[in-house]
Amino acid sequence: MKPAVFAIAPFEDYELVDSGAGEKLERYGGRLVRRPDPQALWQRRAPSSEWAAADLRFERDLASGGKHGDWVPRDDTSPRAAASEWSVRWRDVTCIVRPTPFKHLGLFPEQAANWEWLRQLAPLLTGARPRLLNLFGYTGIASIVAVRAGFEVTHVDASKTSLAWMRENARASGLADDSMRIVLDDALAFARREVRRGAKYNAIVLDPPHFGRGPKGETWQFEDHMAAMVEACRELLAERAALVLSTYAIGFSPLSFVNLLGELGPGVIDSGELVLRERARAGQPERFLPCGFCARFWRGLDALRAESARP
Repeated sequence: MKPAVFAIAPFEDYELVDSGAGEKLERYGGRLVRRPDPQALWQRRAPSSEWAAADLRFERDLASGGKHGDWVPRDDTSPRAAASEWSVRWRDVTCIVRPTPFKHLGLFPEQAANWEWLRQLAPLLTGARPRLLNLFGYTGIASIVAVRAGFEVTHVDASKTSLAWMRENARASGLADDSMRIVLDDALAFARREVRRGAKYNAIVLDPPHFGRGPKGETWQFEDHMAAMVEACRELLAERAALVLSTYAIGFSPLSFVNLLGELGPGVIDSGELVLRERARAGQPERFLPCGFCARFWRGLDALRAESARP
């Protein structure tokens, strides 16, 4: 039995080298990074020497309950190991990778499946320049991909730090400062205001956290507010439009997402998991690391096909 996973887009500057024993070993550009991943329940395949060669290793701070931690360079403290940031490319987009105390690096490579989907979506929206709304936009790779694909983009995030990082990524990718509309706001509050304004979008990207806070102290809780977000999105979607919802570390299934996006009205829904393909090793079967659930909705776009169940 094969699980339903979305097609993996090529990503030359990234590789999942190995995984197992609650960790993953990844290559971001020319650097090896080692960090925890609770999904990796299996045994490692790479020799210990490969893991020991990691330029950076994340160690959890037990005093914080494991929510935070520190990045530890290799013992030789070479300039490559100690670098605080570096660049990674995906097609014509540049992302500045920057290790954070929250284990993340500002880039989620499994999202390349959705970036490629946005690139394929744009040409199907013929006529006036299609509009895309990226809520919970974080460091903005999806927004930059969308601008490059021809969308008129509105990028929304509640964090000034994330928006500053997104602007860095946009400049590194060769985009002008006015290439997209950038909004510091609570995602749900902004979506509801857009509904009142009568705004319409041809595509909406949702990658919400389990919990978050808006710039004015607003609280986001996935299970409490996601239905209201979908309700707002239903009003914002144009007649011919698409929406993608993805999440990580949230205890809901793809079937839950199908039911949720079913409230957008008649259309096609594709659901499954976002995954990373591990480096192939002789004599070993292909292995994928699960990275979160995803569902896509579209209507009026007959040429757009379902992509799940085809790794």
